[in-house]
Amino acid sequence: MSVAAALSTLRTRAPEAAPRVGLILGSGLDPLAADIEDAVEVAYADLAGFPDPGVAGHAGRLVLGRLAGQSVACLRGRAHLYEGGPADAMAVPVRLLAALGCEIVVLTNAAGGITPGMAAGELMLISDHINFAGANPLVGPNDDAVGPRFPDMTEAYDGPLRAAMKAAAAGEGVRLHEGVYLWCLGPNFETSAEIRAFAALGADAVGMSTVPECLLARHAGLRVAGVSSITNLAAGLGAGAISHDETLAMGARAAAGLSRVLRRFLQDMP
Repeated sequence: MSVAAALSTLRTRAPEAAPRVGLILGSGLDPLAADIEDAVEVAYADLAGFPDPGVAGHAGRLVLGRLAGQSVACLRGRAHLYEGGPADAMAVPVRLLAALGCEIVVLTNAAGGITPGMAAGELMLISDHINFAGANPLVGPNDDAVGPRFPDMTEAYDGPLRAAMKAAAAGEGVRLHEGVYLWCLGPNFETSAEIRAFAALGADAVGMSTVPECLLARHAGLRVAGVSSITNLAAGLGAGAISHDETLAMGARAAAGLSRVLRRFLQDMP
C-alpha cells in the first residue's frame, strides 16, 4: 500500500495539517466541501494509491482545513466496486485519514429509502449495515500494523457519535431518520423483488458504497458515523423510473440540511 507516499505528499502540501475528523462525501454531496475554511486541496491523482473516481458527483480531491472549528480532512468522492477496481480501492484513502491523526470518520452517501415514512431529500443516520455485495476490502494478507486479522463489528457505527448526530439534527430542526443501510454491488438499481427481500432482511435504505469504508475504518481503529441522503424511494415504492440524475439532484437538496447537521455536530464535539 502507498499510505506513506501519500502522507509524504500531504506533509509537503500542508505541513501543519492535523485533522481530527475525516469526511467522505457521496453522490450529490460534494457542495459540502465548499464550507471548509483555510482549505488546501490535493487531487487524488497526486496521491499515491488513491483511486480515480469515475462517477459523476465525485470530484476526486482531498481537502484539508477547518469546519465549524474542527480540523478536518475531506475526501470529495470515492471509488465504487462496480467501477471494476479492487474491493480495497478505498484502503489507502481511509488509512491515510488514520495516519494523519483522525480519530473519527463521517461517511455520507446517496441511498434509496425502503422503510415507509422516508422522503427524497431527507437524511438517515446509519445505525448498522448489511454487506450484500459479496465482497470485503479486508480480504487478503492482513497488515497487523493497521489492525487485527479479525476486527470486531459489534458496534460498527459508534453509539456516542450517533447520539451526538441526533442531538445536532434536533438542534438544527432537521429531520433525521435512523436505520440499517444495505450495500449492493450495483451499478444497476435494484429490482422491486430485491427491495422486498431487503426489507425482510431488516434494511431501511440501500446503496452502492460506504460499507467498504466502514470496514476499513473500523479495522484501523477509527470511530465511524454514517449518514445517508435519501435521494429516492427504492424500486417499487415510488412512481416512475430511478436515475442517477435524480440521485445527484436530491443529493444536492439534502446537502443543505446535512451541512447544518455536520456543522452542529462538529461545533458541539468535545
